[in-house]
Amino acid sequence: MLPKEGQQSGGPQLLSKLFPATAVPEKNQQELEQEQKKQEEEKKKEKEKSWKHMKIGFIVFGTSAGMLGVWGIYDLGAPERDPSGKEIEDEFSKMPMVQQYFRRMWKNLTYYQKMIQEPSREKLLPDPVKLPYIQPPYTLVLEMKDVLVHPDWTYQTGWRFKKRPGVDNFLEQPARHFEIVVYTADQGMTVFPILDALDPNGYIMYRLVRDATHFVDGHHVKNLDNLNRDLAKVIVIDWDPNSTKLHPENTFNISRWTGNDDDATLFDLVAFLKTIAISDVDDVREVLQYYRQFDNPLGQFRENQKKFYEEQQEKEREESVKPVAPVKKWTPSFLASK
Repeated sequence: MLPKEGQQSGGPQLLSKLFPATAVPEKNQQELEQEQKKQEEEKKKEKEKSWKHMKIGFIVFGTSAGMLGVWGIYDLGAPERDPSGKEIEDEFSKMPMVQQYFRRMWKNLTYYQKMIQEPSREKLLPDPVKLPYIQPPYTLVLEMKDVLVHPDWTYQTGWRFKKRPGVDNFLEQPARHFEIVVYTADQGMTVFPILDALDPNGYIMYRLVRDATHFVDGHHVKNLDNLNRDLAKVIVIDWDPNSTKLHPENTFNISRWTGNDDDATLFDLVAFLKTIAISDVDDVREVLQYYRQFDNPLGQFRENQKKFYEEQQEKEREESVKPVAPVKKWTPSFLASK
């Protein structure tokens, strides 16, 4: 029998009669609805509370930033004073007060930016020594990390710097012909203790650290123009092209050392540098430019060295099998008869 129009079907009551196990008391349904409303109200209150805290945070942050900005303008834009407290006139003194402070502040900010981006001094090395002192004919600029040493960490020792195989011989041999300079982007507090332990004999003549670099496009770059040396006699040994991108013509790139004990790079490098020094090369950039075209410059140098020795041996062999010319009686010119 169908319910009449306007009469409720009583779905839940019908279901509860047909399936008593699924019946839900009306009291429980009311409690659930009340709990849901209560939870919604609590969530709404939490959102309002968090938004209120956020607004307070924005206000505090904005006020602090504003006060800091005002203090920065006052501190950086204030005129300098002499020991007696009197203001020192500068190029901004005749401008309106507000403009004075803004212009001085901008000048100081530019100065600090320059301090970060540019070397701390124009001449990174002192002038070459003169007679009777001996100035080495060439300058060898070395990166420290992953060229001479490699940072290594173990549970037993913690952080330490591992010496590259052959580093002692490498520092000793070129020191006879090269002025050795370590030039790195690391901080001095890290570099100096390591070099003190690495070079007890003092073969490294100068140490240049981060404050001697240019900060360009997120990289600390070594600018050889500030080195105060003839660039025709300067060789830079590095593994990172970004750190020497201002002077690639003076750079001899080698592989980055990762701490392996079977590395022999420094032994080959000693032979390469000794060959340049003994050959009395006028401009090292020509030699470096030739080797820059190869993926493995030291490998190519070894190959060239091998070919040279083979040619020399062949030449000596040919000379040894040539017939000996008859010896003619020799008379010194100053005793020659008329």
